[in-house]
Amino acid sequence: MLGSHYVSAKTMTTSGLACYWRACLAHCLRVATLLLLVPYGVGATAAHADERTITGATSMTMTIRSSAFGDGGDIPVQFTCDGDDHSPPLQWSGVPSGAKSLVLIVDDPDAPDPAAPRMTWVHWVLYNLPASDMGLAEAVTAANLPRGTHQGLNDWERTGYGGPCPPTGKHRYFFKLYALDTMLPTSAQSTKKELEQAMSGHVLAEAQWIGRYERRR
Repeated sequence: MLGSHYVSAKTMTTSGLACYWRACLAHCLRVATLLLLVPYGVGATAAHADERTITGATSMTMTIRSSAFGDGGDIPVQFTCDGDDHSPPLQWSGVPSGAKSLVLIVDDPDAPDPAAPRMTWVHWVLYNLPASDMGLAEAVTAANLPRGTHQGLNDWERTGYGGPCPPTGKHRYFFKLYALDTMLPTSAQSTKKELEQAMSGHVLAEAQWIGRYERRR
């Protein structure tokens, strides 16, 4: 009796191992087949679909730049309080097709001292820029802003561009562009904080360009 049970258990163990190895072989064959077919586009659809979900449906990336200085480069003195204090030329591209308006915010997160920053100083606020526009000319004023554009308050509590004027150290100045799926409510006293609250949930794309400036003593 014991012998018959031993034989039965041994037979079942051998059979189980055979099934296990057959399953492993089948799995390896499936993996090898997929690896051979992926270069030809077969089996890659799901991965590409996941990538589209993560990155969004728009293939073009919105960008902003200035022809006056490179990204991360020094801002020329004419665009600062030590020069003419007028705005630099700006160009952008890749605005999403569904955008209804643009917002431009220029600020300095290194105030008052880059070694111990305590606040972000706002230099320029523009909103409801036409989504069809591709940039701003140098030294743009309220009179020649694109039609429909509104200006918010900077941290000097006035509208318009205020150039870099750091009290100490080399500061960074972020030129930030946002594409929105809506027009924002207009107010002559709109601040950056208020606009960011109104923009919440409406940003389709954003881009930035960074300049640096340190005053010569």
